[in-house]
Amino acid sequence: MAIWHCADLGDNATLLCQDSTCAVYKLVDDTGEGVMTCYTVLPGVWLLYHDFHMEHCLSGFQPATGMFCIDHCREGRLEWSLNNATCMYMESGDMLINARDDPRRHFRFPLRHYHGLTIAISPDEINHVPTALLDGFPLDIYTLRQKFSQGGHSLIMRAGMRIEHIFSELYDVPESIRAPLFRIKVLELLLFLNTVDAPAHAMERPYFHKTHVEKAKEIMALMTAHPERHYTLNELSARFSFPLTAMKACFKGVYGISIYAYMKKYRMSLAAVQLRKTDQSVTGIAQKLGYDNASKFASAFKSILRFTPGQYRRLRD
Repeated sequence: MAIWHCADLGDNATLLCQDSTCAVYKLVDDTGEGVMTCYTVLPGVWLLYHDFHMEHCLSGFQPATGMFCIDHCREGRLEWSLNNATCMYMESGDMLINARDDPRRHFRFPLRHYHGLTIAISPDEINHVPTALLDGFPLDIYTLRQKFSQGGHSLIMRAGMRIEHIFSELYDVPESIRAPLFRIKVLELLLFLNTVDAPAHAMERPYFHKTHVEKAKEIMALMTAHPERHYTLNELSARFSFPLTAMKACFKGVYGISIYAYMKKYRMSLAAVQLRKTDQSVTGIAQKLGYDNASKFASAFKSILRFTPGQYRRLRD
């Protein structure tokens, strides 16, 4: 059962280790790094675990035949670009199902981290799996692929309790039973998807034009470059020629939270670093982050970190 070669994944991939059923790759670019662990479950079926701490990842993988993939987001966010110059987003607990006739693409992670898994299936290869390995499992991958990716569309839906349970077990597998359990859980997922009516169970997701997405990212870059400046929504709307309602919706679509909530969390993360690594006064840190009122800063800090600034600083001792 073949493991993907490092060259299949692009120039930014390095093979860390490999055996007959598993390969671990490190991917690096100027925004960070990630680790991808790939297991062969069956001939033509792979299970990939993703642990990325980067803004984007370029994949150059080119399979011999078209792939059918099921992605699950455990933590973080994944930006999925569509062919019509729009984007949609996966968040924790989401499942993405689609056909990937050309998997080469940039995968983008707006929160700079992403943890999840992918089940990648080559329909041509799995249909030649020895009958004994699939005894009792009436699977037709071509039919499943057609149901969930009609017209080349990508479907993002909430995994739901039953499917989420399958994924949760895939994240915590004892090494001693890894190979058989992978096979059982992947087949269980495929069998369950056979019973799901995709249109009825799909959650409608907003699509955002890439021009709007780029403006949302420019807004984030501006605000994080100047955390001491508290921009109003109207200021940002005027500065980027971005209608207010569309701006708020797109920013939340990209980053999962509102502009105000994003910056509050970002400022408090900066404050936490200063409290851990310096002896600056709480008032001084508050002022650097644009808070003239130390009590408001302390309240904001506690709402995010669950401790007052003073309590948090004492934790380092």
